[in-house]
Amino acid sequence: MNLPNKLTVLRVVLIPFFVVFMLVDILGANDKWIALAIFIVASLTDLLDGKIARKYNLVTNFGKFMDPLADKMLVCSALICLTALDKLPAWITIVIICRDFVISGFRLVAADNGVVIAASYWGKYKTTFQMIMVCLLIADLAPLALVTTIVTWIAVILTIVSLVDYLVKNRSVLMEDKK
Repeated sequence: MNLPNKLTVLRVVLIPFFVVFMLVDILGANDKWIALAIFIVASLTDLLDGKIARKYNLVTNFGKFMDPLADKMLVCSALICLTALDKLPAWITIVIICRDFVISGFRLVAADNGVVIAASYWGKYKTTFQMIMVCLLIADLAPLALVTTIVTWIAVILTIVSLVDYLVKNRSVLMEDKK
């Protein structure tokens, strides 16, 4: 297993630890800071694995499959925890998770038709803002309340824009019947 794939697996392994520190009172007020540190480390593995894989030509089928899945698992786990802790409205979590289901299903249909749908810049911006939003919501710092609200709205808007972008750019995939 190459380094980018190990980083992807590490991201998945970190998720249960993140969830425990988010939802279980182990160290009191320190729990959120440990959860935040775990989330940041996991998010950085997302940045690193792709860069390393492309730079050193270490792209694998495992990485193509697991990297986006690991990202979704990490972000969705964080959103669900934040919703459970009343730090994020449920509708935002639902919008983001539903978008991910739609895109995943769309990619499956495309793959079945022999079409590979690459990640778009909108999707990359969406992921970046979602991860920043999660960090700000976990930190929950009063002086950053306005910034947190703005970043949350940007993340929601980019989630919707990236969905529309994927669907419009690749609408032909849905129009074709496999023969």
